[in-house]
Amino acid sequence: MDGGAIAQFLPLILIFAIMYFLLIRPQQKKVKEHQAMVSALRRGDQVITQGGLIGKVAKVKEDGELEVEIAEGVKVRVVKSTIAQVLNKTEPAK
Repeated sequence: MDGGAIAQFLPLILIFAIMYFLLIRPQQKKVKEHQAMVSALRRGDQVITQGGLIGKVAKVKEDGELEVEIAEGVKVRVVKSTIAQVLNKTEPAK
């Protein structure tokens, strides 16, 4: 009787394992990569926000915000986590 109970739960266990390796794990990896990208932002990096704005980082603030210059003399405050992509990285000062 015990073998029958295990056989009933085996498909559920397999479904969970497949879901973990195909959905959960890649999503966690993507989140870690995004956090690393955001934490490495520097002044002068060219970025794209999730809203589609392209600009240069003018100032990195401590409270999770950036100041992004989207045109000459036009700066907007952006939450760091809304940065979708970094186009050009600046070289660290030596």
